[in-house]
Amino acid sequence: MRGGDEMNQTELLLERLTRGPITPMEALAELNILRLGARIWELKRRGVPIVAELVEVGADGKRVARYHLEQRP
Repeated sequence: MRGGDEMNQTELLLERLTRGPITPMEALAELNILRLGARIWELKRRGVPIVAELVEVGADGKRVARYHLEQRP
């Protein structure tokens, strides 16, 4: 997505991150964001402090990124 759609998704994601961490599957289900990494990159480019960690999902041990806002003292 480009232009207005990208900004809308980015703003939706930023608002969602204020409520807690998010994984790609949650971003798709909750926000209809398929390319979470691209939206995270856009927020980081704007100076939003976002941290990524790998977490296991499912019984097979598959790992995915979970993103959250960096907590600053």
